[in-house]
Amino acid sequence: MTIQTATLGYPRIGKNRELKKALEAFWNGKYNQENLLQTVQEIELANWQTQLKAGIDRIGVGDTSFYDPVLDWSVRLGLIPQRYQAFTGLEQYFAMARGKEGIPALEMTKWFDTNYHYLVPEMSQPLQAADFSDFLGIIGRAQRVLGDRAVPMVLGPLTLLRLSRLQMNLEEALSCLVERYLILLAELKNLGVVEVQIHEPALVFGDTNNFRELYESTFDALCQVGLPIYLVTYFDDLGAAYPWVVTLPVAGISLDFTRGQNLALLQQYGFPRDKQLGVGIVDARNIWKICPEPVVSTLAAIQGITTNIRLHPSASLQFVPYDAAREVKLPEPLRRVLSFAEQKLDEVVLLAQTLQESPKALAQHPQLAEIEAQWQAFKEFRPVNPVVQQRLRNLTVNDLERAMPYKQRRQLQPTLPLFPTTTIGSFPQTPEVRQLRVKLKRGEITLAEYQAAIDAEIAKCIRLQEEIGLDVLVHGEFERTDMVEFFGQKLTGFVFTEHGWVQSYGSRCVRPPIIYGDVARTEPMTVREFKVAQSLTQKIVKGMLTGPVTMINWSFTRTDIPRSEQAMQIALALRDEVADLEAAGAKIIQIDEPALREGLPLKPERWQEYLAWAVDAFRLAAGVAKPETQIHTHMCYSEFGDIIQHIERLDADVLSIENSRSNNETLFEITDAGYQQQVGNGVYDVHSPAVPTVEQMVQQLETAIAHLPSDQIWVNPDCGLKTRRWEEVIPSLKNMVAAAQQLRGARLTN
Repeated sequence: MTIQTATLGYPRIGKNRELKKALEAFWNGKYNQENLLQTVQEIELANWQTQLKAGIDRIGVGDTSFYDPVLDWSVRLGLIPQRYQAFTGLEQYFAMARGKEGIPALEMTKWFDTNYHYLVPEMSQPLQAADFSDFLGIIGRAQRVLGDRAVPMVLGPLTLLRLSRLQMNLEEALSCLVERYLILLAELKNLGVVEVQIHEPALVFGDTNNFRELYESTFDALCQVGLPIYLVTYFDDLGAAYPWVVTLPVAGISLDFTRGQNLALLQQYGFPRDKQLGVGIVDARNIWKICPEPVVSTLAAIQGITTNIRLHPSASLQFVPYDAAREVKLPEPLRRVLSFAEQKLDEVVLLAQTLQESPKALAQHPQLAEIEAQWQAFKEFRPVNPVVQQRLRNLTVNDLERAMPYKQRRQLQPTLPLFPTTTIGSFPQTPEVRQLRVKLKRGEITLAEYQAAIDAEIAKCIRLQEEIGLDVLVHGEFERTDMVEFFGQKLTGFVFTEHGWVQSYGSRCVRPPIIYGDVARTEPMTVREFKVAQSLTQKIVKGMLTGPVTMINWSFTRTDIPRSEQAMQIALALRDEVADLEAAGAKIIQIDEPALREGLPLKPERWQEYLAWAVDAFRLAAGVAKPETQIHTHMCYSEFGDIIQHIERLDADVLSIENSRSNNETLFEITDAGYQQQVGNGVYDVHSPAVPTVEQMVQQLETAIAHLPSDQIWVNPDCGLKTRRWEEVIPSLKNMVAAAQQLRGARLTN
């Protein structure tokens, strides 16, 4: 039997971040709509040709996007909130993505437990007319290039609704959507496509059994069109829903065999003979080559149950960079065990061909034996640090505790005005600032010249913050490329790529570090810039650190030791940095953990294990701080209601939150739980170019005052300002300070 190969999505930013550059040119008026569309279609074509050349039999198409595929499906299905209906075309699309003056953007949050951000759909009556013309155009182009290999990828209706903000009954909303999906499937059938992938990753949530009847009625309806449907799941196993999900009337079901317990479920319940099993066997979310022994073992176990299979990556390959072969500067033993998107295509094809030719000889295949040898060479190369390992073994509970409880230590901490104002940390990274790093890297300037230039930027930033009237200042982070990359470059055990970009959201691309060995700090990482900034002002300057859990969740991590151990190694390094910042005079130190929530397992029964070590890692980093040192942390795109007791256990003195896009829901979750520590209310959306008015921010703060004691409230943007322009940042911060002062004055006169 022929074993087919497939893909479930591919990186869409372009090998050299062409999408980012085109979007920024379009927003700045240097590109018109035709220029932008041409760039996107060139990326699209290159992606298809790469997958075709690799020999993939069924190539997932349709994830081409200007900004976010979930936003694309919102627009196609007519889920256009009233506040955007005055606009049309791309103006409407980007208003939903980024907002406009006086009009907030759609809420943005993390896609499942990944570091990709999607725009949260909003659904209320009446819906706008559905329009699938752009999607059908993509499919038509794909068919001309790929023929029958082109397989449309469609975001499933239940997943869309479960990730949406609904202002109508779920059953009613689903009924409206199914009618539109039926039209789409009929049009795809008329195009002559051989099958369609319907992606329903929400099936891996722990409460899927509650939606059984809705799934069954939905797929009963969709299958009536007569177009073969492949139901695609990923990121975890089907859990208790497995027995009935595999009976849905679809042609095939794709499961993730790199995460969760799908193999155990397959072995326990079997698999229907009338369906094809899609085997997600190559990890789409990490950058390591397959480890032959466990992969061979898994495939053998699967084939003992069903031989009607196709192989594919575990999810879309959007979560990994394009091509590991470009990373020629990495150490050879490391580079030989890396696998980016192009290499993962080759791995899928290799496994399928080998399994088809000689299943019993799979383990002895020469290419798999070569991969095993490469892994062995890498294990001998991997750095080991016995000192770090011994420090971890010596840890006690006391190392995770502050010296005093919060209420006692607050009395010792800095005295500030009511509604103190600050920022989250970063200020705009202009082309001139980025060029400084390029020149240093090329050897065109010396380290001393580079540091002098950075110090000049710090001085300008301190002066500006004083002029604006902020109460607690930051140095601006001009020396930092990225909040994780900067620290990783100063720690052993991390390595960095040159071309390893992945999409975070829209035009925002990141280059995640690779953790490949034990992590240790060799010298202070942030003290020099802090001392420069603090020497320029009488106001307090925050020391700025990235927390251990965010470092883990925004890196490609090792697979030979638990993530918890890697987080604790990083926490030890940060603990030493906290002590050094204190010794340098820091009175406030911020340890950012924006990614703490995103690492939460998708099934609640696994939360406790993750949160135990994640919170402990933060506490280890912060526990060394003296009582009079105020510890801040920042979290964004998080829902706190169901984990508030763990947020409390962090024991941070001030928690700043993203709140501007969530309609204050994040704030309400905290206040409803009776959170006692101070809260930095994110009063405006830094991901939008719109400048918020004083009145808008006063309204946001008045909502906070209605739910929190005034002396618990800080005032800040909802995230860092690195990606914004100075002409947006300065008036926004001036308005923010004016809003705080207005409310401060009102409280003092009452």
